[in-house]
Formats: sequence, C-alpha cells, structure tokens
Amino acid sequence: MTAVKKKNAPRTSAAAETTKLSRDDWLDAAFQAVVEGGFDQVRVLVLAHTLGVTRGSFYWHFVDHAELVSALLERWHARETGLARALEHPADPDPRRDLEQLLEAALSHGGDNLENMRFELALRGLGRRDPNVARMLLEVDDLRLRVFEGKFLRLTGDARVASDLASLFYLAIVGSNQALSRPTNPPQTKDYLKGLITQYLIHRPGAAPTS
Repeated sequence: MTAVKKKNAPRTSAAAETTKLSRDDWLDAAFQAVVEGGFDQVRVLVLAHTLGVTRGSFYWHFVDHAELVSALLERWHARETGLARALEHPADPDPRRDLEQLLEAALSHGGDNLENMRFELALRGLGRRDPNVARMLLEVDDLRLRVFEGKFLRLTGDARVASDLASLFYLAIVGSNQALSRPTNPPQTKDYLKGLITQYLIHRPGAAPTS
C-alpha cells in the first residue's frame, strides 16, 4: 500500500499544476521570454521556474519544445493577419486622416505595443535561419502591403503610385519600430519619426485625395 501511495503522489501534484495553468499561460510566458531575450530564451525549465510549476505541467499542454514554439508562432500569425484584415476598412472617411491614424497605431511606443515590436524583431531574426518562419513573415508582410496599397490608392487614385508609397510607408514603419524598441530613446523620437513619415508620404503625394 505504501508503494502505491508513493507512485501516485507525483501524478496528483502534476494534475493540480495542470488545473492552475492553461496552454495560454505557457504561451504568454514564452512570448515574454522572446521579448526579453529572443527565441533562444524559450526553454521549458526556465519557463516552468518562471510560472512556479514543475516541468511535468508543461507536458500536459505540449508534446515538446517544438510544439510550444510552433503554437507561439501560430498565435502571432493569427493575431497579425486578423489585425491587418480589420485595417482594410477605413477608420476615417478622409484618406489622409485614415493613414495618420494607422501610423499612430503602428508607432505607439510603450506597453503591449512595445513588446509586440520586440517580439516581431526577434521573429525576423529567427526567419533568417528558418525558412518556414521566413515564409510566414512573407505572408504577413504581403497582407500588410495590400492593406497599405488600398489606403494609398484612396489617397492618390493611381495604382502604381499607391504601390510605391505603400512599400515606402511599410519600410518607414519597420525602421521606426526598430528605433523605438531601443530602451534609451529620447521621449520625442516617436513624434519626430511620425512627423517625417506624415509629411513626406501622406501629405505630399501629388494626386488629390479620393473618397
């Protein structure tokens, strides 16, 4: 009887940990690890220590480390494609104000958005050595560009100009996000970058705005 009790004890402990944590809790911890140190910091033992549980709890939710990373990438992909599709609908009837609001959201510095910037920067680093990640990033980039092209088409009425401006707009956002992810930026950096993009890409295109 004593031997049976000892054998069942760890199973009871693991079950208790499982009820305390969800799959999303592990994904949130993995996301934070990437934000703080890149994908190399996504380690099961480290995450278990952060969450205050044993490694056994992890295996109730994931087969292995690879499945955890795959689920983390899938969650990011679903979030970003959902956001891009939501942006297809104009937030303002004026095409310039619509683009200005999009730019403000893209460059918001702080809180969750800063963490999302750092996660995506780490993801792009991973994409340089993982072709599957590179393909996923290309899909998201293409979707974002199509959204931007649609907005610049409303502004200029010229499909070629809209395509060129959308590419420049996206490059400006990506570069600005890299700059804004640095922890020592002066507080006016975001406003400066936003002003440059607004002045040269939103307010200066030659064609008159169209509704």
